Amino acid sequence: MKLSVIIPVYCVEKTLDRCLQSVAAQTVADMEIILVDDGSTDASPALCDQWANKDGRISVIHKTNGGLSDARNAGIEMASGDYITFVDSDDFIEAGTLDAVMQMATSHPDCDIVEYPVNQYEGGGKEQLLTFADSVYHDVSRYWYDTKAYAHAYACNKIYRRALFREIRYPVGKVFEDIYTLPLLLQSAAAVATCSRGLYHYCDNQHGITAKARGKEWLMLLDAHLKIVDIPTLAPYNDAAYYQHLVNIQLYANELSGVAPVIKDLPYYNFGQPKSVLRHLLGIKTLCQWNRIFRKIVRRRS
Repeated sequence: MKLSVIIPVYCVEKTLDRCLQSVAAQTVADMEIILVDDGSTDASPALCDQWANKDGRISVIHKTNGGLSDARNAGIEMASGDYITFVDSDDFIEAGTLDAVMQMATSHPDCDIVEYPVNQYEGGGKEQLLTFADSVYHDVSRYWYDTKAYAHAYACNKIYRRALFREIRYPVGKVFEDIYTLPLLLQSAAAVATCSRGLYHYCDNQHGITAKARGKEWLMLLDAHLKIVDIPTLAPYNDAAYYQHLVNIQLYANELSGVAPVIKDLPYYNFGQPKSVLRHLLGIKTLCQWNRIFRKIVRRRS
């Protein structure tokens, strides 16, 4: 089974070598590495070419800047593997990771997606290790809810059967593009596996797209989740923890943007979560208003 590793590259001359060293050291027998230079203005294009010259598995696409989704899509178009995975160029992966994950995929040929452990926001103040048991989910909604996949819908730390992308691409111009895309892939997936082995190092980047997200971008995240509500394969929409997750996104998006609430006021709430109970008693609109007032008071006192 051939694996295509797609690495979008944009002005990452300081971290690109670390990333490529970790990928090139993987022991997958049949692997291609596709570097997509998305119009970098630093030394990244030259570094990409240098790596391609010394490693025959590496090919390079140089293109005008179109954003992360556009770069991933360009890599998908070029990929020839049975499976695809993504690695961001400011991150890196542990030795032996891709071989272990491919072994999991080979052992469960009905699985179209395999997710593996990730150390989230490495090097930052909110670093957290996310691990999984070796499990197979033939009901993708159980994967979505039981593993709280909605909170780690990263394009990276997963391998995908390339056929899933036959009619699916990452949305150009959107931030939090992963949450738009993974549910679409799950609609076509026969099964999803989680793997206990391997490790993706998702490094904290204060200059990254997610870290710089403000009201407009958080409204995109909320919009993506509201679209998920109507996906039949992820129904029934009755998970209290997930609904609380949406409430939190709504509160933060409203705080940053001031845009009126748009979350569907469905009857699922968690008595263990004060904000969830208040949302049920007061409604989302009033809760957003109270949250803005409370946050202003906190900021003034800090």
